[in-house]
Amino acid sequence: MSTGAERIAGYSVASLPRALGGVVGSGSLRNVPEDFQVDEILGFALAGEGEHVYLYIEKRDTNTEWLARQLARFARVPPRDLGYAGLKDRHALTRQWFSVRPGPGPEPDWGAFENDGIHILRTVRHRRKLRRGALRGNRFRLCVRDLQADPSALETRLQALAEAGVPNYFGEQRFGHDNSNLTCADQLFAGGPNPGRHRRSLALSAVRSWLFNEVLARRVHGGTWARPIPGDLLQPDGSHGVFLAESIDAEIERRAKALEIHPTGPLWGIERIRPLGPAGATEQAVAQAHRSWIDGLEHLRVEGDRRALRVPVEPLDWDLSRPGCLELSFALSAGAYATVVLRELLAVQTPGG
Repeated sequence: MSTGAERIAGYSVASLPRALGGVVGSGSLRNVPEDFQVDEILGFALAGEGEHVYLYIEKRDTNTEWLARQLARFARVPPRDLGYAGLKDRHALTRQWFSVRPGPGPEPDWGAFENDGIHILRTVRHRRKLRRGALRGNRFRLCVRDLQADPSALETRLQALAEAGVPNYFGEQRFGHDNSNLTCADQLFAGGPNPGRHRRSLALSAVRSWLFNEVLARRVHGGTWARPIPGDLLQPDGSHGVFLAESIDAEIERRAKALEIHPTGPLWGIERIRPLGPAGATEQAVAQAHRSWIDGLEHLRVEGDRRALRVPVEPLDWDLSRPGCLELSFALSAGAYATVVLRELLAVQTPGG
């Protein structure tokens, strides 16, 4: 059984097993913010009326939480009256929704909030505040520069991604700089001081993400990350629900191959339903190896959940017409990372990395 310090030391998503073999080339990303573009896809339709103003904001090289604080200050409302569905990359050009419940009096002149790095693209009224996680997914447009890859091998790998999806690993940013979120959680489990609500949430999420990645890595190594095995809890694509497959028949195999259903892994905590058979044995092996973190999550009454082991990459389009450049366009479900798509293709460097 490993200690928390041993798990954290040197941990990197880059070291996790790839599903489709080694990378087929190299390149660089985020040379400028426009090389990494993200468009948020809400999980519901806006009513066009109500007490909340939804603002679709384009931000360049700007942190989501910082922008939310500035927007609340501009609108002269308390932070609780402002909402957003998720955090977006800072070193990027991103477009995401924010909601504001204006106070009494005239509605603010939203155009006055704009500057060179922030533009309001749309405003719509809605009846409810925007809550965290209320997304269907995100669309990405990436430009990988300094490309070194055989075009034929790269196209073959891209086609494989389009057909099979990728392992749904949590990305590096989940764990904080130098895995600081994991360190914070390990100290909390050891009886250290409460770091505050926000920091505590980040730390506990990081531990659950780390444990999920461990289960997924074992399934990737065994070739079952996309293939259901007996005892799996399977999730229909686009759903949060799961169903138990005690045995695997031809219909389940067909649906999995068609990306209609996916095996799931644990977001550990107090679980209401567990996998059985070989699927359950894999998760129990991870739990036994990292018992102190499992016990810490359960002691703090963190509620368990499930996450798909695979994420479809669709529609996936690519363009290799510009010398030394790969342009990619694809959509991912909420909570999935564009960087885990890239790691199945290329060894990618970022400026300063």
